[in-house]
Amino acid sequence: MTTALIIGGGIAGTATAIALRTVGISSVIYEAYPSGGADAGAFLTVMHNGMAALQEIEAGRAVTDGSYPARGVSLFDAGGGLLEQRSIDPPGRTLTRATLYRVLQAEAVRRGVRIDRGRRLVSATVEAGGVRASLADGSVVRGDLLVGADGLHSVVRRLIDPDAPGPRHTGQHVVYGYAAGDRVHTVPDTYHMVFGSRAFFGYTTPADRCTWWFARLPATESPPRIRPEDWRHRVLDAFRDDSGPAAEIVAATGEDIVGSASYDIPTTPKWHNGSMVLAGDAAHAASPAAAQGASMALEDAVTLARCLAAHGDLRNAFDAYESLRREPTEETVAASAQLASRGRR
Repeated sequence: MTTALIIGGGIAGTATAIALRTVGISSVIYEAYPSGGADAGAFLTVMHNGMAALQEIEAGRAVTDGSYPARGVSLFDAGGGLLEQRSIDPPGRTLTRATLYRVLQAEAVRRGVRIDRGRRLVSATVEAGGVRASLADGSVVRGDLLVGADGLHSVVRRLIDPDAPGPRHTGQHVVYGYAAGDRVHTVPDTYHMVFGSRAFFGYTTPADRCTWWFARLPATESPPRIRPEDWRHRVLDAFRDDSGPAAEIVAATGEDIVGSASYDIPTTPKWHNGSMVLAGDAAHAASPAAAQGASMALEDAVTLARCLAAHGDLRNAFDAYESLRREPTEETVAASAQLASRGRR
């Protein structure tokens, strides 16, 4: 049986392990973090294309059980005036990133996938018959192929192509928070998006009546380590002159605030070499504006497994995978960048 080394235990890596299992390919996930992962305090929406990918590998139920529907979007101006209402059809599913990690990892383990935590990739080389990977703890592991699902700052991307472009700063910080209670009596399955005078704000309220919110703030630099209270002050300052609900929601938020710089990767010239291939953000990171990052990663996982099952030769399988995924993901990254610029003030 073919064995895959999967670098990264986030959405792309774990979904890839599940998808490979469905086509008879075993794998081991090597996750750099001892537990959880970067940006685990954020929330996201798995859109209908991502849910369709999960259904294909019979993993949709676990995500549905840990999430709530996203059926519509209402757009407002800085003064609170309604600009537009849109339906999300078919609906997406909203959940925290930590929950998505947890349910996918649990499903992978249930299917017999081993997840080795705290094991960071240092280097890898293509050898006759497979890949030799060196880890930071000094150990060496071997497999028939290696999947780089190691995110925005991918080590595997540079191993495949030392000249690969790095992440591009989008000119924004993205902040997520959770305020107790339904501050403005929202419909649970609707996102409310506010084009503020200085920044962009969005919020929704799941069934537990806790208001989940995010803000995209103009910024020219990557932030240093910032405390939740400092993020709160930054967001409040951005919406202090607006009459919408942003300031009220943010003021009611305790320590449940996380923020980070936003990056994307518009294109990656080389997605694979003889035995190593990229998936998820390692190949095509998008800003959060289009809400497609998780769904693209899930589609990658299913498509890669399908191509490996259809082609006996790795290079042919990787070529087929890239030909199916490059154009739609690059178009989505570009569209997300354009949407993010609309919310920039």
